[in-house]
Amino acid sequence: METTETLIRWLDSGDVSIRYQFHRDLLDQNRPDLQAEIQAKGWGVRLLAAQREDGHWGRGFYMPKWTSTHYTLLDLRHLNLAQDHPAPRRAIDRILEEQLGSDGGVNPSRTIEQSDICINGMFLHYACYFQTPEDALHSIVDYLVSVQMADGGFNCNSNRFGAVHSSLHTTLSVLEGLLTYRQRGYTYRLNELKAIEEASREFILQHRLYRSDRTGKVINKRFLMLSFPPRWFYDILRALDYFQAAGVAYDERMADALEVLLKKHRSDGTWPVQAKHAGQVHFDMEVTGKPSRWNTLRALRVLRHFGEGD
Repeated sequence: METTETLIRWLDSGDVSIRYQFHRDLLDQNRPDLQAEIQAKGWGVRLLAAQREDGHWGRGFYMPKWTSTHYTLLDLRHLNLAQDHPAPRRAIDRILEEQLGSDGGVNPSRTIEQSDICINGMFLHYACYFQTPEDALHSIVDYLVSVQMADGGFNCNSNRFGAVHSSLHTTLSVLEGLLTYRQRGYTYRLNELKAIEEASREFILQHRLYRSDRTGKVINKRFLMLSFPPRWFYDILRALDYFQAAGVAYDERMADALEVLLKKHRSDGTWPVQAKHAGQVHFDMEVTGKPSRWNTLRALRVLRHFGEGD
């Protein structure tokens, strides 16, 4: 793969979900015909076919990873399945009926006293995308507002195990949910949520996306490994892709992460899959170590947004 034309052909020969986002995000072409095909072929139809008659996937809302209802809905949201498709809507209705805890958040089990913050951020990410009625999300929003930490971010261990510093994993999961909430036109407590978004973005930027804010050292080497689907795991490409999707302008504190991303660019024009998160899957979208259409697509739209290349 040595030319731009070859790279374009390679991206445009992938799964229809990749093709749809490639045309939309890199060629500025609206292709509703491609989005409509996601439910009929490739990864999209394979995920939809695995849905049970009761509306769930796997063994229910959160088990097993990664074939549960929760993570399958997150996959379908990543694929950009049509927002009005009835299958996700049916599953989300079941979650809201069965999984709401006493604190207002969705929870793998009603016997668990405090809801998981990461899960609620991810839930908001796909529930808003698939057009869940706003009043059904009020308790989720209230819950997330109530668990923001003093440093601006979120940590799924703060309300259960007393964590006092926010987590990049949790903060990014919540930010993705809040972005989809705002982009889809929801308005409940919107001004408060915008302030939370700003504070949470600042928390990530204070860490230069992957460094300790005290020592400057790499927090976790896995943050520098490119994966897809990300599940709940943080990495620099997922963070940068969030910043471009949110329309955030370049900040000097992104420079280190962008430099790492550029160094992972292979001579054939692609970016690889570098990590896979262990767990049961419906199927593997891509092979670890091989060129990744997902990571190449996301890296290119990040670099395009931040002016790092054509």
